[in-house]
Amino acid sequence: MLTDREIAADLENLKNIAAGMLKPESPFAIETLVIDGVEQRVFSKAPRNLGAVYDLGREADDETFLVYLDERYTFAETLDMARRLARALHEEFQVRKGERVAICARNSPEWCLAYMATTMLGAITAPLNSWSTARELEYLIADSGSRLIFVDPPRLKLLGEAAENLDIVMIKPEDGADLPETYELLRRHEPVSDEELSDLDVQPEDYATLMYTSGSTGNPKGVLSSHRAVISALYTWLFVRGAIDAMYPELVEEDPPWQRAILANVPLFHVTGSHAQFLISFLDPRKFVMMYKWDPEIALQLIEQERISIFHGVPTMTWEVMVSKNFEQTDLSSLRGVQSGGAPRPPEHLAMMLEKFPPKAIAGLGYGLTETNAIGAIISYKFYASRPDSTGRPTPPVTDLRIVDEKGRELGPNEVGEICIKGPSVMKGYWNQPEATAEVLQGGWFRTGDIGKLDPLGFLIILDRAKDIVIRGGENIACMEVEYAISEHPAVNEVSVYGIPDDRLGEVPAATVMLKPDWQLDARELGEFLSERLAAFKIPRKVRFQHEQLPRTGTGKIAKRKLRRLAISSLN
Repeated sequence: MLTDREIAADLENLKNIAAGMLKPESPFAIETLVIDGVEQRVFSKAPRNLGAVYDLGREADDETFLVYLDERYTFAETLDMARRLARALHEEFQVRKGERVAICARNSPEWCLAYMATTMLGAITAPLNSWSTARELEYLIADSGSRLIFVDPPRLKLLGEAAENLDIVMIKPEDGADLPETYELLRRHEPVSDEELSDLDVQPEDYATLMYTSGSTGNPKGVLSSHRAVISALYTWLFVRGAIDAMYPELVEEDPPWQRAILANVPLFHVTGSHAQFLISFLDPRKFVMMYKWDPEIALQLIEQERISIFHGVPTMTWEVMVSKNFEQTDLSSLRGVQSGGAPRPPEHLAMMLEKFPPKAIAGLGYGLTETNAIGAIISYKFYASRPDSTGRPTPPVTDLRIVDEKGRELGPNEVGEICIKGPSVMKGYWNQPEATAEVLQGGWFRTGDIGKLDPLGFLIILDRAKDIVIRGGENIACMEVEYAISEHPAVNEVSVYGIPDDRLGEVPAATVMLKPDWQLDARELGEFLSERLAAFKIPRKVRFQHEQLPRTGTGKIAKRKLRRLAISSLN
């Protein structure tokens, strides 16, 4: 563990290394552009669009790329299939630049191909939460304006009548399904050529993705990002890794005995899955091993079997792997990184990781949001061991992070305020919600709604959330959405939803419910009622019922923090 003086010295060394990586001849050279009226530092040599990112996989043409159960495809095969699918979308479904194409399914090679084909055409991919209820899914499709959707059988059943007005491409179809399916389209079409893609002229500022996030209001908001925003995130991670490798050469494995690989263990409809796991695997070619669903025992099998080098997901997954009965018997020698994002990691989890994982499996943690394409702060190796309560320093070289007070004034070290992020990876705005966009995007700065501070050495410490959300194992849950659903029960007078700690998931939703006079209700009955209205992960784990009015603050609002404290104390 480093002392503050040693950390300061290492940071100065890292600063000098980073400066050398930004020279004009470097692949990470930067320039300053005015984008949407805001001056931004950008990577001047980055690919101009995601189609060009996929082409970088040609450097590893014959190496394995997509792995899913018994399916295996090389980089060359993947790009060929994606280009065939792009032609099918363009010619059979008339998909054009700027149109939305939804994807709602489990992780699979077809999911990846749909994402690639859509974005290389200049259309906008809209990955939808595959855990959604029918009502939620109908809302997402209508809000995005998608007329074409890639869907698997379980989600098709959920759609019901809503599917009648959609063009549908099936992923993993059931026998006898009378709908076009992905591989059938591939067989019917030739791949689009370099010249045809060039003619489409997809620009860095063209829209690429529409990803939905649960904020403090009931319905999810569509986060609209450009090709530059997504690619800036990828190049930022590459830059940080390059700087750390140069700083600590003992981390670099010159000739690894097996192909580098990452375990794809989170849904691709999140930026963690789509960006930090999938897309980055083109720029830094590695095998992308997808799980059918998360299972710590299968994860351990795949780490050994596929020689996984990067284990990356929400902190819950690392904890479940460590407490598995098979952990000690699994060959983990291929691991070079155990990284997390999407939720905070308790410091005691880090202590357990440092004890149980091999020394070369470097622990890391990242902080970012859908609105920033997962960019914000990052920490790893000796810095992380020395600052276990931190989520890292602002990610260089094109991202800025500051703490502001309620009036937007920048605060100094150890002063607590709202975390704001600026950089080319920040979203264009919320889809069709200009007022909500104006609330959070101010002069290029994104107001995250998270509360934190920067210590004297610039490490970010997150303390709370201003937005009324619960983060359950990396999934954002809007408390208001759950409160609305509970309020629909005839026995409910008023309700407050909040998060309570959970060893496995970080936190889970809980609720305090005021019942109407002479009404009775229990958690089981409420859960059955909510199962038709909310995805299962949003249903409160613990519910406290009472007939008295919920406590109020001095301004007359429900005292949510007090209810949360009471709920936590009742668990002890």
